[in-house]
Amino acid sequence: MRSHFCGELNESNVDQEVILCGWVHRRRDHGGVIFLDVRDREGITQVVIDPDSEKSFAIAEGIRNEFVILVKGAVRLRPEGTINEEMPTGRIEVLGKHLEVLNASATPPMQLDEYAEVGEDVRLLYRYIDLRRPEMATRLRFRSKVVNTIRNFLDSNGFLDIETPLLTKATPEGARDYLVPSRTHPNKFFALPQSPQLFKQILMASGMDRYYQIAKCFRDEDLRADRQPEFTQIDVETSFMEENHIMEIMESMISHTFKSLLELDL
Repeated sequence: MRSHFCGELNESNVDQEVILCGWVHRRRDHGGVIFLDVRDREGITQVVIDPDSEKSFAIAEGIRNEFVILVKGAVRLRPEGTINEEMPTGRIEVLGKHLEVLNASATPPMQLDEYAEVGEDVRLLYRYIDLRRPEMATRLRFRSKVVNTIRNFLDSNGFLDIETPLLTKATPEGARDYLVPSRTHPNKFFALPQSPQLFKQILMASGMDRYYQIAKCFRDEDLRADRQPEFTQIDVETSFMEENHIMEIMESMISHTFKSLLELDL
């Protein structure tokens, strides 16, 4: 449906016809011209709807924040005096010629077009709306980049990314297991792994040599500041490698990740 993400547009796209899909971050009516800030995961682009496009203008008059829309139009430079250097797309705008509402929205339970303190109970109840906030989207994108950087580093150092089972038997580790009843074996239970420990040792005994996994772990513990029942860890196991060599690789992985994503030298 879309031709570009909102945050991808810049001066190199001027005079191009584009199709944008996203959420209305903010709507402004400036006496005959309606401005829509359209948001997707990559950023925000300003869309201008003028009365010359009668059908689209009539639709724009009824649009409110968080409506999901599709816009077709041409990219153009913003007039002098309206450039917003705070936005990556602040030098351009899209003159919308076709506007379509894909999904209307009720008034959202929290403001997304400005920073506002919202209680965690509201954020978690409406998590799908909370995750639309630019700061939350930024965190999810950053997490994805961190995981991808770590995977590439370990792959380049001879590690194999191997998934291990989540339904297993209870093992004597430091916390309680989460139990899952078996439908096919009455009165029997699976346990969710506190870590992939046994499986990665099996992998070493089978000759896999260097293993890693971005692994989900489950521990039935009371909540503490540094603990929660479900968490993700970088899980690694090696064979035929000295302790100092393992530490050297792990330190290099951390240094490489900080340098690649934050331009920080550790």
